[in-house]
Amino acid sequence: MLDTPEAVVEALRENHERPHGPVRTVTAEELVETAEVFEKADVLVTALLELMTAYEFTGEQRKSPVVFARILKLWDTTPESFSPYEAHQVFWRFKWVTTSLLQVPEMPLASIDGWIDQMRSRYEAADHGVQPVAAMRYHLAHHTGAGAADAYDLWATRPRTDLSDCEACETRHHAWHHVVEGDDTAALDIWRPVLDREQECSEEPQMSQARALLPLLRAGRVDEARSHHLTGYRRVRGATGMQAEVGHHLEFCAHSRNEGRGLEILAENRPLFEAKGAPLDHLHFLTGAEVLLARLVEAGHDDTAVAGPPGPAWTAAELLAHVRGEAEALAGAFDARNGTTAVGDGRRARLALAPLLDEPLPLGLRVTAARTDSADAAPVAPASAGIAIPDDFADLVREARRLARDGHPGDTRLWTRVAERLADATEPYDDALGPEDLLAAELAEDRAQQLWFKDRHTSGAVELDTAAGHFEKLDMPWHALAARARARAWVTSPGSRDGDAPAHAPDRTALDELLREAERLLTSAPFDGEPLGAAEAFYGADLRAERILAYLAVRYSVAFSAFQELHIALTDTEEDQEAPDRKGQVAALTERFETSTDTLCSEASRLGYPHQAANARQFRADLLARRGALAEAEEELRAALRDIESAGRPWRRPRPSLHLAQILLAQQRPQEATDLLHSVIADALAHDDPTLPLGPTYLLLGHASTHLDDVGGAVRHLSEAAARFDQADAPGSAVEARLQLADVLARSGRQADAVAVLESALTDVPPTVDARMTAQGRLTLGRGLRDLEEYLPAAEELLRLADTVAGWSEEDRGDVLTLVAAEAATTLALAERWEAADAAYERALAAHAEAPHPPLITLMMREFARLTLQTRDSEGIDTALEHLARADAVLAAVPSDQEDFAVWYERGENHYRRARVLAEAGRFDEALPEAESAIAAHEEGGERGELPRAEAVRVAALIEGNGLDRAAAALTRLTAASARCRQAGHPQAADVLDALRQELRSR
Repeated sequence: MLDTPEAVVEALRENHERPHGPVRTVTAEELVETAEVFEKADVLVTALLELMTAYEFTGEQRKSPVVFARILKLWDTTPESFSPYEAHQVFWRFKWVTTSLLQVPEMPLASIDGWIDQMRSRYEAADHGVQPVAAMRYHLAHHTGAGAADAYDLWATRPRTDLSDCEACETRHHAWHHVVEGDDTAALDIWRPVLDREQECSEEPQMSQARALLPLLRAGRVDEARSHHLTGYRRVRGATGMQAEVGHHLEFCAHSRNEGRGLEILAENRPLFEAKGAPLDHLHFLTGAEVLLARLVEAGHDDTAVAGPPGPAWTAAELLAHVRGEAEALAGAFDARNGTTAVGDGRRARLALAPLLDEPLPLGLRVTAARTDSADAAPVAPASAGIAIPDDFADLVREARRLARDGHPGDTRLWTRVAERLADATEPYDDALGPEDLLAAELAEDRAQQLWFKDRHTSGAVELDTAAGHFEKLDMPWHALAARARARAWVTSPGSRDGDAPAHAPDRTALDELLREAERLLTSAPFDGEPLGAAEAFYGADLRAERILAYLAVRYSVAFSAFQELHIALTDTEEDQEAPDRKGQVAALTERFETSTDTLCSEASRLGYPHQAANARQFRADLLARRGALAEAEEELRAALRDIESAGRPWRRPRPSLHLAQILLAQQRPQEATDLLHSVIADALAHDDPTLPLGPTYLLLGHASTHLDDVGGAVRHLSEAAARFDQADAPGSAVEARLQLADVLARSGRQADAVAVLESALTDVPPTVDARMTAQGRLTLGRGLRDLEEYLPAAEELLRLADTVAGWSEEDRGDVLTLVAAEAATTLALAERWEAADAAYERALAAHAEAPHPPLITLMMREFARLTLQTRDSEGIDTALEHLARADAVLAAVPSDQEDFAVWYERGENHYRRARVLAEAGRFDEALPEAESAIAAHEEGGERGELPRAEAVRVAALIEGNGLDRAAAALTRLTAASARCRQAGHPQAADVLDALRQELRSR
């Protein structure tokens, strides 16, 4: 019941703790009405200031000046009703009113100018410096475009006062002035302390992060732009008071070619279309949306469904027209009020800017909004300038055939174009291209190849059989034989998906028969023999090469099948492999594999096609690597690359090079692996290879960069890997890449980036992703949210994870439940949700009883002791000490012979925390022995104990010097400890002790 002024004040205090939003604003309005009833000016002042704050930070600046007028009237009539803080706020909020009036186009410039004059008069009368007044003059000039340079100089050259905007906000204004002037370099230099979080406030760095996005892109600093988008957008998402910043993030998505991400942001911020309490900020939001929508419409996606104002369904074109009309009207209203074109010119400049990147910037995020072709990432391998697509159909087919005979991956795009032209039914067939069945066979082979790279092996085999049928009809036995052999080998391959039949044992009889048929053909249709029909004759001078390649294709198929079967056998369980009959089977498979690869290698070399020998070497290298013979595997792969080089087929380098990079990384040679992987990607792009798995390649590059401690490279490559997996429709692999990316970000201290990635990655995780990997991601997310002081969301994430882990088998669960439950309990305590925290605490103890994890449990208990004393006043010191007694009991129960457990450290930390608790309660005589016990315990840790020992010494000295008034003893203690730290190589710890010693001496 709000029936007393005191109750209103308490309600105001509670409302002030709420996050900014409609609930806080409406409550503030109601509390002002209630405060008016009591006719107590001091309560009304507090209520009006709270209401003005609510308006300022929820984008309701239209209403703010009216509230301030009431505050100012109270200030003039009853200044004694204002506390010192509130008196300071009267002058501080003159600035809020000025910027609020600028937001409203109906407010005449003369009124704003007069308001700034009044601000100056009141500042001078109160003997305040006028730098804030100069700042308001600059903001007015910047807005109108009239005299901005002079106004900036007058503001920037004046000294700051206690009423100046905070350093972070002033830094933003200084930097933005240079952006508008076209000097991104100067702007980014000025912005550095804010973007590096050296300067912060309630509005920063998120406002600067949004505004710096395009300058960073223009400067080529794309990694920083990515990071500031990830971290900055989370802090402005859905905030009506930050709608201009949301507009900048939309604009960034358009210019970094992440339109899909932009559509997702639109969907998350639909209420902002109706947030019109700050018209100038609303215009900036609309302009950002317009940039994004115009990009989509220009790309031909007028009918793409998008999220717009509540009500009807919107297409991109419809919403663009709506947004454009509203924005143009707003900009026109401001320019009419200002008597300049500055606002409209700024908007038009933003709309005229072309995308700043040629290809999408990988953000590491999973885009869940509806995608369009233009919003997708770039093709897997952009077309090389060396692989042109002829316009003439006959030339197109001839070029596709030439590339196919050379085994060049660039033939894929050409065959695809051939199929499209035939599907149009507008191309008259040219008999000069040979029989139509020949082209049908070639297209079937290409379809088979594309299915193979999609792991649809059985479907690919069907296409190969179709091709073989065409070849047999054309009396082309060598080609038919090669197609049949490949089909028989493919259906044995593991990894088929999309409804294909599962892998099964190879049809050795069929493959052996095909090999015998090849040997018979050597007699009846030798390599140098005459053509067997019109279709084969069509190849002319290339007939010999065609037959040799077909023969080697059969040999390759036999070797490939043997490789697959041996690989499957070697992946069986150790128990299966140890069975006597299984050993014999593996030996037979090994002999078959070695014979087939040796023959393929020797025949390829004899016939002058060493690239086929390279295939045999790759099979060998794979099995050698699986057996742990990495040096031998490396030797085979390097020999394969030499074979490819001698064959003059550089487009075949990427796959053995990729495999070699894996071997090098496994041998702890990350720099060599990195260099090789870059060459793999370069080769794939140079030779227009759409088949190279770029997702795994970038993933491997990310791992190599991590081994090199190149965090920037790891983030860049893992983000790219996730985007490539998205393109390849491999959602499980994409999630795994993002989880690895988040782990790199978290371990490098970039928790906000990691949280943004994890919130995206952990939405609708495919069941193919390893459950433990997902759980680790959720644990990292919970910890990241906690580090960002978002305690309640962190606790919710950890509690959900605890429930998940509780459902695992006992073997899988281990002590993971203990860990998660303990962290959830501590996080709930940090959120001051004590009832839930106590329940989680008991759950952690129960889990610990089943699967002990002493370090985590004792840490939880020490944190509860600390937080109980800080936030649970009614429970006091006794409860805190009880938690520490329970921590001692946990340590006492640990077996003395337990390995990998630093009991000295845990014991020392228990004593240290008890010393702190007792000291905070003023029980210094009891606290000092606990601090000394902590020192003694950490002494047992040797070098590892030096730093915690130094901290225990610091607390002991504080207790002695401040609590017990024994300064001399404290100084002696600190002098000895400082010298010890320097001798142990810890100068920073020594500096801390020396500073305390100096402070005590100065007293």
